[in-house]
Amino acid sequence: MSTENRTKCVVLGVTGGIAVYKACEILRLLQKRGIDVFVVMTKNATRFVSPLTFETLSGHPVAVDTFERPATWEVEHIALAKRADLFLIAPATANIMAKLANGIADDMLSTTALATRAPVMIAPAMNTGMWDNPATQQNLRTLEARGVQIIAPATGHLACGDSGAGKLEAVETIAERAVQALERRQDMRGLRVMVTAGPTREALDPVRYLSNRSSGKMGYAIAQAARERGAQVTLLTGPVAIPAPQGVEIVPFTTTMELLECAKARADGQDVIIQAAAPADYRAREIAAQKIKKQGGAGLTLELVENPDVAATLGERKRSGQTFVGFAAETQDAIAHAEDKLVRKNLDLIVANDVTRPGAGFDVDTNIVTMITRSAQMQLPLLSKADVAERILDQILALREQRRGD
Repeated sequence: MSTENRTKCVVLGVTGGIAVYKACEILRLLQKRGIDVFVVMTKNATRFVSPLTFETLSGHPVAVDTFERPATWEVEHIALAKRADLFLIAPATANIMAKLANGIADDMLSTTALATRAPVMIAPAMNTGMWDNPATQQNLRTLEARGVQIIAPATGHLACGDSGAGKLEAVETIAERAVQALERRQDMRGLRVMVTAGPTREALDPVRYLSNRSSGKMGYAIAQAARERGAQVTLLTGPVAIPAPQGVEIVPFTTTMELLECAKARADGQDVIIQAAAPADYRAREIAAQKIKKQGGAGLTLELVENPDVAATLGERKRSGQTFVGFAAETQDAIAHAEDKLVRKNLDLIVANDVTRPGAGFDVDTNIVTMITRSAQMQLPLLSKADVAERILDQILALREQRRGD
């Protein structure tokens, strides 16, 4: 049977906590979607629900003891690690998060999780104080940076009597996220992708700056989609008010010069560079040391100097095998301006949009774009920015495949 047609497999890790019983329902929901489930339990988890319960539900032996002789001769934790298309730990205690973050493998579950090459997803559940503890939050950031998918706990009344964050997310949500992860393409695995997003801010004085209306939503959608398709993603981000995508390296910048330096320092190590940020074309020649005051009705003259062109600078440095993508957010003649930028900035693909069109401007979750290469144009209808991101990544992969065939 081909890999595409075989039954998908989830290895379900179950750790010790009052939410253990909900793992039974997660297992059943996955089975209803045609997914085969193998269970690995910690010894503490067996104090809440017996392995026999999961064996009966799953139809498979439950792994608990690293040193127990398996029914068939195979190294059990390695066999389970290889079998998994997705490694899901639900509920995940603070203890297992700490082990995963620090590479500790001292029981069957942590050993199997360390050995797997499958995507890992965890659904934490614990007391609010434990969840908020700086150690747990640091472990969370470490896991996210390594690409572990996190299903954040819900807020509500906990079994211990407290109220707050730490409650296991709804089992339906966990099962659906697992299914989505299994269906997700991994066609960018092994690629290093750098995405720039958001506006820049060019200071005028200690309290004022020049900027633009970029929200960063398009660049963030691209970074998230690339990560979910298996890429190693670095996101260079200006000041925005949206949550960072999970599992990507975040590099903040404020000014256009900072963006340029951050990009130049990392560009050589990338396979794909997607420049969705909106750097300012100009900056103040001099930044006032103190807040600029009104002058009794007199006008204010600001002297601005041109910023370097980030995309063009990187385009001059492009090495063989790299794929460069730019954006052209215009208010008139979008296609003509984009075609000029495509050549002038040595891009392989440019994404043009007229920001005056309804649904294609700033601060919205949709976009209307035209993708332009050296040989073709592809106009897309009104789509969510998440869908636009997928189309852009599809086109990037098509360009790279075409290049390999030439």
